[in-house]
Amino acid sequence: MLRIRLRRVGAKKRPSYRVVVADIRSPRDGAFVDIIGHYDPMTNPETIVIQEERALHWLSKGAQPTETTARLLGKAGILEKFKPVKEKS
Repeated sequence: MLRIRLRRVGAKKRPSYRVVVADIRSPRDGAFVDIIGHYDPMTNPETIVIQEERALHWLSKGAQPTETTARLLGKAGILEKFKPVKEKS
């Protein structure tokens, strides 16, 4: 099963995250399938950049977002766009 989750990058005490699609069994910073965006909580306001078409592609393939990633996808407005696509199929 695939999961959309965060992968930590950046320096010590200065976290930055990549939004990746990875197998549920791989470790947090381990192997991944695709990078679909990045998230920087240290900026004011926090920076969220997610490739919408890639995120919708992986959601349609059955990838499940983690709780934190679902919040980020909601802020970016991607989950609202996925719901109408889900209802069509």
